[in-house]
Amino acid sequence: MIFLNLTVFVELLGDSLKKKVLFICTYNSARSQMAEGLLNALYGDRYKAYSAGIEPIKVNPYAVEVMAEIGIDLSRQRSKSIEEFREKNFDYVITLCDHAKGACPFFPGEKILHKSFEDPSKFKGTEEEILEETRRIRDEIKYWLEITFGKESFETKWS
Repeated sequence: MIFLNLTVFVELLGDSLKKKVLFICTYNSARSQMAEGLLNALYGDRYKAYSAGIEPIKVNPYAVEVMAEIGIDLSRQRSKSIEEFREKNFDYVITLCDHAKGACPFFPGEKILHKSFEDPSKFKGTEEEILEETRRIRDEIKYWLEITFGKESFETKWS
């Protein structure tokens, strides 16, 4: 009889035991990219985050910069279309803007959530003003993730 300790078993299964989360916004350039990076950094032991856009464009350089400031590297990320995830199953599907909520085709998920955040690609001003506004959105997303998934993680762990 072969026995595996729980740690080895979990490592062998890897991401398959984690709840899968898909973040969707219009362009998959800033909000959903930041949410993906933040959730994987904050709760990567329990969740595997992905992101996609309805009309993907390049990753917003301001999002890359403000995430690097807190130690999360988005520099190798690319904008992805929701079509890349059409055949995948998710535990959570989360739209991060009103346009995505209205325009996105239905994605099956155990839980469907919506939380709208301002679009950093619409910010105007000096470089520093745009960075400051992008930091604000990053911090708003982080706070919402902590409330939503920190609580979920705690309840799942202790219930």
